[in-house]
Formats: sequence, C-alpha cells, structure tokens
Amino acid sequence: MTADPGRPWVSARLRILLWLVVVMAVALTAVAAATRSVLLRDVDHRINNLLAQEAEEFANLARNGVDPRTGQPFTDPDPLLRLFLERQYADPDEELLGLVGRSGQAPARKMQFREGRVDHPLAEDSRSLNTIFESANATGTLHRRQGEVRWAKVEIKASAGYPPAAFVVAFHPEGEQQKAGNVFTMLIAISGVALLMTTGIGWVVAGRILRPVRLVRTTAAQLTEQDLTQRIPVQGRDDIAALAETFNAMLDRLERAFAAQREFVDDAGHELRTPITIVRGHLELMGDDPVEREETVRIVMEELDRMSRIVEDLLLLAKAERPDFVTPEPVQLAELTADVFVKARALGDRDWKLAGTVDAEGFLDSQRITQAMVQLAQNAVQHTVPGQRVSIGSRARTDGIELFVADTGPGIQPQDHEVIFERFRRGTARRGSRATGAGLGLAIVKAIAEGHGGRVELRTTEGGGATFVLVLHEPREVKDLKEAVR
Repeated sequence: MTADPGRPWVSARLRILLWLVVVMAVALTAVAAATRSVLLRDVDHRINNLLAQEAEEFANLARNGVDPRTGQPFTDPDPLLRLFLERQYADPDEELLGLVGRSGQAPARKMQFREGRVDHPLAEDSRSLNTIFESANATGTLHRRQGEVRWAKVEIKASAGYPPAAFVVAFHPEGEQQKAGNVFTMLIAISGVALLMTTGIGWVVAGRILRPVRLVRTTAAQLTEQDLTQRIPVQGRDDIAALAETFNAMLDRLERAFAAQREFVDDAGHELRTPITIVRGHLELMGDDPVEREETVRIVMEELDRMSRIVEDLLLLAKAERPDFVTPEPVQLAELTADVFVKARALGDRDWKLAGTVDAEGFLDSQRITQAMVQLAQNAVQHTVPGQRVSIGSRARTDGIELFVADTGPGIQPQDHEVIFERFRRGTARRGSRATGAGLGLAIVKAIAEGHGGRVELRTTEGGGATFVLVLHEPREVKDLKEAVR
C-alpha cells in the first residue's frame, strides 16, 4: 500500500506532538474547569452557612433575649432589631437589615453593611425589599439587573399594637464568584505557559525517540541489491532499540538470502550451460552419416533429460518454501520402510538389506519421505559397486523416529559433511567415479526433512561407508493432530 501523492505528508514527530498538545490542552482545561467548579461550590456552601448562621443568631435573640430597658422579653420589634444590629458587624459583601412594616408604604429599614464594599446595596432598592418582605419563603435568591443577591429572612411575630417586622441578611456573591473566576483565569494562563513548555519539550523528546526510526528509513533508502551492509546502531533497551535490532536481523537475513540467490543463479546457470553447450556442439558438428546422427541424437536426448531433471529439481526446491510442500497423515512406518526397500532394490545390483523396521505409526507425508529415501538409495548406488551392501531401515527415538540408508562405499570426507547438502554442491572429494547429477538430490532430501520439522544427518557406517538418517520429530501440534485423526 503506497501513500496517496495528493495528500499532504505529515511526519510522525509532528503527529505525536499534535496529539500530545491536544491531550494536554484538554487535560489542563478540564483541571481548570473542575477547579473553578469546586471553588464556586465552596462559595455557595460558605454563603449558605453564613446566611443560616446570621438567621439562627437573630432567632435565638428573638426567642430568649430581653429588652435591656425593661428587663422583659421583647414585644416591640424595633428595639429588638436595633439591639441585634448594634451587636453585629457585617462581613464584606453582606447586608444586615431590619424591616418594620408600615401600612400602605415600604417597610422602614434599619441596616448595617460595610460602606464601599457593596455595589448597589439592597437597602437602597425599595422594590427588592418589598419583594423579600412579602415573600412567604425563608430563603431565596433575588436576580436584579445590578447583580444577584442571596438572602435569608426571619419574621418577627407581631404583638398586639405593633406592626409586622422581619430580619433580613443579604449577601452579594459577585465578589466571591469573581475570585473563583480570577483563579480560573490564572490557571488557564499557567496552563498556556505549561502547554508551550510541553510543546517544546515534546518536540525534542519525540525527535530523540524517533531518531532510530528515521535511521531505519534512511538505511532502507540506502539499501540496494548490491549493498546490504548498512546497519542501524542500537542504543538503549527499549522498544525502539528492539525495532532497530529486529531491522538489523532482517537485513542479515536479506543479505544471506541475496547472497544465496546470487550463488544459486550462478550455479544453476553453470549447470544448465554445460548440457546446452554439449547439445549445441554436437548439433553443429553433426554430419550426414546415419551412425553419427544416431549417436548425436542419443547424446542430445541424454543432455536434454539431464536439463529436464535439473529443472524439475529446481521447481521442487522452490515448492519447498510453500506451506503445503508436505501434507502429513497417519502412516504405518513398518509398511513405509518395506515399500521403500522394495522400490530401492530396482535401482542397482547391490546387496540390499532391510535393517529393521519400527512397528509404530508416524504422522508424515509418505510420498515425500519415499522420494527422499529413494534419493538416498540412489545416492548409495552411485557411490558403491555391485555386491556392496546397502541397508535401509527405520527405528524409534525418544522424540520421534529415524529412517536411514547406509552404504559400505568409500564414505565422505569430514570437510564435505556440510557442503554436500547445499544446492549444486557435491563436496571437494567425489566418492566414486560413477557419480552424476547436478548436486540437487541431497538438497531435496534436506528440504523434505525440514518440511517435516526434522533434519537429515550424515553418520559413518560401521566398517566404512556413509549413513544418511532422516530424523523426524513429532511436535506437540503434530501429536494433537494425530490424536484428532485417530
């Protein structure tokens, strides 16, 4: 999937920074808003407590107080209100009012508040005083054009001959609310500064974190098929360092794969070039003599057959990379070993021996295993002479099974033990002059063994010769599948 050339390119560093800024801005705004909400709720709580406290103090005086002039309980509301107001001291933004009713007129008022601390005092608003005095509620909120007023009222039960009266405590919350607003504004300003600092720090940190990623991109851009030597320096032990290590490991595999591919192409070209050269040379020199023409045709057909086998082997090795190269199923190992033995006996005049079978059931691809075993038997025939013994058998292991082909030929030099399983490699020392082929047979055997999750081993035959062993394990998933099939 390629990037849309019409869309603007935005770096990962910038996207990380933008997300960080957005998240920080939302978080800081939420903190400031929550702080403002808490402060306003605290203001409401303090105002309610203040109104309730003032009202309760006046109610106690009205119930239990005595007139200092007479020494008797208050009957006239006027001295009661005067005495209470004289003893109190209004808080900032607070008004203490005594209202005495007058027939057909606004109530007479006696008030106490701090001059200069209350804008548009309630005491100077006759309409609002009438509204509160006539209200049936003990508390309330008065919304005026000049500002909100929170109030509480204690009515004084009028004695005979005295007008109705009430004590009112009023509070103007604008000042306290403004303080909460100032705190909110200050928090927003601090958040803005913190956001700017976070942006700068985030830009630097994101750059340092993404530096290995940029190195990955730069290194990938510099890679070519001819130069796969670039590597990324690994620093630290975090996820980015793990990414760099993984990328370096991938480059190692790519370098080995490209080297193997080039070697494979060179070897394949060399192996195919030889029969092509032979065919072309004989065709160019072919005369009119029927015997010569028949010999030329025979040689050409043999070389074409050899090229066909090379191509088929190459296709088989290419298919070995696919997941469906082998299709395992339950197989009786004794029967499979006997079938391989019967087929191998037709390969040449040798002293063939069935060296034991394992009476067990294996989970493998019988056709591929037969192909590998026959290839090993053919290899044994090529490196032995008539009459020499070639043994075929199978045996059990603690972790799987072994199928083997052992010959009594000249054996294989130690330096060739690993080389012979590579494609187009036959080793530095040939085991017999009759050996032919492109050097793909043992590579195919190795691919089949590895396709079963096993391996092929080369061992020395007792008394001389070579023993090729297919070691096939049974992974847990294979065992589970086998149980399911049963």
